[in-house]
Amino acid sequence: MEMKTKIHAENGRHDLVITRDFDLPVALLFKAYTEPEILEQWMGTKVLKLENKRHGGWQFQTSDDKGNVLFGAHGAIHEFIPEKKITRTFEMDNAPFDVTLEFLEFEKLTDNTSKLTIHTIYRTPELRDQNLQLPFKQGINMAHAQLEKIVGKLK
Repeated sequence: MEMKTKIHAENGRHDLVITRDFDLPVALLFKAYTEPEILEQWMGTKVLKLENKRHGGWQFQTSDDKGNVLFGAHGAIHEFIPEKKITRTFEMDNAPFDVTLEFLEFEKLTDNTSKLTIHTIYRTPELRDQNLQLPFKQGINMAHAQLEKIVGKLK
């Protein structure tokens, strides 16, 4: 499977940059990150809170069929510019990872294509490298493929 989502991580740095071009207009790509009903579909998680505004917050949770929580994450939204930018923190519940700072930038390429750039900053290079040891690259590629498939039907 071709990895359309690219991850650039230089050795010894605290950050990484994720990029992907989508066959979606920028408005639809932005909706995929800001409308709970759409976000739940492509991420396969429940949106408990999503306050799309400066000083807002978010919380997602994934559970199994018996209601056991498998994954939880939350954060604060620091900047929200429709169809342009979201700056937020990201923290996993009950995980050994520190909070990260994420800058999501949405760019119109053509009327029907767009680009997402996510610049993520970690507290230390070691924490970033721990995250990269997980099936991170495969997971984000699968999620973005699902996003494009589901949101592409809204065109």
